[in-house]
Amino acid sequence: MGLVSGVVYLVVIILFQHFFFTPESAWLVEYNAALASICFMLFLGFVDDVLDIPWRIKLLLPSFAALPVLMAYAGSTTILIPKPLRAYFGFRMLDLGWVYKLYMGLLAVFCTNSVNILAGINGLEAGQTVVIACAILIHNLMQIGSASVNNQVQQAHAFSLYLMQPLVGVSLGLLAYNWYPSSVFVGDTFTYFAGMALAVVGILGHFSETLLLFFLPQILNFLYSIPQLLKIVPCPRHRLPSYDSQSGLLTGSSDMNLVNMFLRVFGPCSEYYLCIKLLLFQVLCCTFCFVLRHLIAGWYK
Repeated sequence: MGLVSGVVYLVVIILFQHFFFTPESAWLVEYNAALASICFMLFLGFVDDVLDIPWRIKLLLPSFAALPVLMAYAGSTTILIPKPLRAYFGFRMLDLGWVYKLYMGLLAVFCTNSVNILAGINGLEAGQTVVIACAILIHNLMQIGSASVNNQVQQAHAFSLYLMQPLVGVSLGLLAYNWYPSSVFVGDTFTYFAGMALAVVGILGHFSETLLLFFLPQILNFLYSIPQLLKIVPCPRHRLPSYDSQSGLLTGSSDMNLVNMFLRVFGPCSEYYLCIKLLLFQVLCCTFCFVLRHLIAGWYK
């Protein structure tokens, strides 16, 4: 079902390009590059579903899919030194050059795989995509409506809006069928395509720091999963919770991920309520991001 959602998404943004962009549009190159990267990742996700690609290969796939976006990136590679650190550095701006491009490539790898590894229960993959995409839309609208934001930044956030609206639409459609009890499975096709779509808007929309804050649960899940991902601790193909047939509830297994951590901390529960808890945690983290941005505005940069 993830393939259907991805194809519908691609058709929508291709049609959007036809009606709202002209050959002279300044963002046309970036838009086509985003389309190419998302399409490439959709194909690689489908290949993974069919061939069951090993994890060590999976980690490399987004690196190739992100190449069109990285090559088309026309923004600055200069970062603004946070105000509290400027006295130590002695300057306000720092040009990272190729290091910034490497950072963007790693961001694409992380976003794509992080959605894929925070999974295993009905509704979680599509649900977290909806929450993060909606948070991005709210952030875009806030920046576009801000009087203190220049026109170039507003255009970057408008570009993000173009790509996030159809993502929310197809993810909600998929979630309706993937919600517990699920009648379809999303597969790696959806998680890879959705993760790349989120990464693309963060890179080309120039708000990668905010995007990472929206991905706080995925960051926690990745850090907690590192011993298994590096094979320090045995890692099965699917790190699922245990099912108690007598009570009908899920219990935390020995696998190291956020799903099992929630079950061990908050106790056994049904798959339905476990998904709700995890998605509420995602909403809280996104809310925390907005609050944090408001509190440090003017002080951090």
